[in-house]
Amino acid sequence: MKSFLCIALVAAIVATVSCAPQFGFGASGSAANAGAQSFNQGGFGGFGPHGGGGFSGSAANAGSQSFTQGGFGPHGGFSGSAANAGAQSFSGGAGGFPGFGGFSGSAANAVLAQFLVLLLACVSHLCVGEEKLPGKAPLVFTVASNETEAYLRYIRSAKRYGIEVTTLGLGKPWQGGDMKKLGGGYKINLLRSALKPYKSDDDRIVLFTDSYDVLFLASLEKIVEKFETFEASILFGSEGFCWPDPELKNKYPVLEGRGTRFLNSGLFMGYASKVYQMLKNPVKDTDDDQLYYTKIYIDQELREELNMKLDHTAALFQNMNGVEEQITLALDPDSKEAFLKNTEYSTNPLIVHGNGPSKITLNGYANYLAGAFVDGECQTVKENLIELDEENLPTVMVALFVEKATPFIEEWFENIAKLNYPKQKMDQYTEEYRSFRMVDYSEDFEELAGRSLAVNQCLKKKCDYLFVVDADGHIDDPDTLRRLITLNRDIISPVLTRPEKVWSNFWGALSSQGFYARSSDYMDIVGRKVLGLWNVPFISTVYLVKSSVLPEFSYELTNTDPDMALCWHMRAKGIFMHVVNTEQFGHLIDSDYYEANRTHPDFYQLFNNKYDWERKYISAEYHKQLEKDFVPVQPCPDVYWFSIGTEKFCDHLREIVEAFGKWSDGTHSDKRLQGGYEAVPTRDIHMNQVGLEQVWLKFLQLYVKPLQEKVFIGYFHDPPRSLMNFVVRYRPDEQPSLRPHHDSSTYTINVALNTAGVDYEGGGCKFLRYNCSVTDTKKGWMLMHPGRLTHFHEGLLTTKGTRYIMISFVDP
Repeated sequence: MKSFLCIALVAAIVATVSCAPQFGFGASGSAANAGAQSFNQGGFGGFGPHGGGGFSGSAANAGSQSFTQGGFGPHGGFSGSAANAGAQSFSGGAGGFPGFGGFSGSAANAVLAQFLVLLLACVSHLCVGEEKLPGKAPLVFTVASNETEAYLRYIRSAKRYGIEVTTLGLGKPWQGGDMKKLGGGYKINLLRSALKPYKSDDDRIVLFTDSYDVLFLASLEKIVEKFETFEASILFGSEGFCWPDPELKNKYPVLEGRGTRFLNSGLFMGYASKVYQMLKNPVKDTDDDQLYYTKIYIDQELREELNMKLDHTAALFQNMNGVEEQITLALDPDSKEAFLKNTEYSTNPLIVHGNGPSKITLNGYANYLAGAFVDGECQTVKENLIELDEENLPTVMVALFVEKATPFIEEWFENIAKLNYPKQKMDQYTEEYRSFRMVDYSEDFEELAGRSLAVNQCLKKKCDYLFVVDADGHIDDPDTLRRLITLNRDIISPVLTRPEKVWSNFWGALSSQGFYARSSDYMDIVGRKVLGLWNVPFISTVYLVKSSVLPEFSYELTNTDPDMALCWHMRAKGIFMHVVNTEQFGHLIDSDYYEANRTHPDFYQLFNNKYDWERKYISAEYHKQLEKDFVPVQPCPDVYWFSIGTEKFCDHLREIVEAFGKWSDGTHSDKRLQGGYEAVPTRDIHMNQVGLEQVWLKFLQLYVKPLQEKVFIGYFHDPPRSLMNFVVRYRPDEQPSLRPHHDSSTYTINVALNTAGVDYEGGGCKFLRYNCSVTDTKKGWMLMHPGRLTHFHEGLLTTKGTRYIMISFVDP
């Protein structure tokens, strides 16, 4: 496909601000004797919006004290139970401390005050927001070479729950081979080195996770608590595929009960000494880590020696590949946050791993998990923003592509020119850009080559961003570019839709063949029922790209369109593509049925692009005339005057019929009519002669009928019928006037297509019964009057120039 490429450099800035909310910590205990106190913390994020968790306790004997905390903030209070006399119990759900809930209670013995003192002491201690676990603090490790957006998402989830992660290999070249095939032994070697100081530690728990495709969903305390229920020394997540060596399938122990059978190496935890013992065998960096662990697990002697188990039902670890249909999101009614639910086993996993092709599904869930959405409000769209410095704006290469004949292209360019950047850098046409290059279609440039040139030019110029805008995408908000830059994402696109339709420039999900599939949240996003930022698998038409990811760009893939090829490469390389819908940034054009060979082809686009057609051709004053208090102009009795068409409406319609040129001869003989006879002939061209009949009938329905119903009260006919829709031309040397007559209509409209006193002299319409004339007709204004019986009228003499009017006999 040939392409038209217009590349322009403009300026902008980058500055980074990060935001990472803290979350999660607690304590647990039990008491068997009188006077003992017991607390159990289920995950608490401090005082603020992050609540959850608290104290719980049990007491066996008289005098024991017990508390249960459902979360500070809006999520609960205190409750307690006591078995014997002298125990004291408190509960709280609302009221009490401002913002935190309240208390109600009963006591058989003792004094309430001592419990409040104890409570305040505990709250004072908890406010630091750290994870408090009995014994030695667990160690959490991951491996990552680069701080990609996937890695930063992982770290964000850890911080959300107060989990401190040690990242191994960060900033160093990846040595583990191609992870799409066999590889990953590098992770084993890194972890072995990190655990060496703890190789004899029998009590310390170690958690290892992958990073780029993993999310924490709970506090470390809850994770450890769940781990301990397995009574394992080492626990791995499981999956349904025996990978990378399917031949080992029969060597796995028989699975008793339900669940997935095979080990996955992306998530595991255990006691340090046992984990280190598991890692003792030498392995090459490029060997496969999952195969390494699998061979240990299928060895019964080693498995039993290490007390090594799998989480078969995703009670703790959820590996998503192959079981995506089992997984769904649910909403916690207290915290107003989403959590993950495995519907097959009725479990709520605490760490999720989007292994293999399930990464796309994980990306979709991650838009909501780990506090990304709280109480219906997107949080990530407010995080990691940068602030623009007007004195030091970044350079942006704007690449404009017109790949095919596209409607409303003039307006598209006008919108680009209106982008809110310094004007000396934003004049799209000429010298005020820092640089400007146009690749004309005559150079026979293929689309692939044109898009690749834009990328190479941006890299060559050392720009900060590449801003791609295709002709189908109209940017209506001049601040769009600035807003996209401030959101600080590698690749980000504004959500654009075809007006009043759900066709957009992004996909929320992919089919198994890699094409469009509708995600569960797609309709809410395009309908703007939810606002925010989303990680999606496909974008197109308008997008901003950081120059740092441009070296990874490719529009080339066999038998694939460039936009799909680009997104395939980005997904394959783990580079996130985001869309944002917080503002109405613009809209899409439908160019599928555009006949560019017509005179003014935009005029024919009322059905396919009504929004743009109306903005281009309908008067800005039109809608005001429909307001209840508006009083229309009435130059003669029951003759109403409305502003309906723009200058372009008049000029384009006039030029369409003149380009056609086959005017009637003004005689009574007219082969265009049934019967071939015209009682009151004019020099005219019918709308059906220029392919505009259906467009004009729609125009009558959408824009004329509402005005008619306002002034001719009580008459309703939808849709209006009109067999005669035509442009009339009056000239002194041709047909200068029209004899008195009644129209064959219920009502008639007469739209002036040029300007009296400028384009012609004389002319007008006289209503003989009222001896009232309208001579100063206004271009784009419509006269509306009854047709039969009352409004006998004539066309007044045009003495100079050419007068054009558009006539419709409505409901004959």
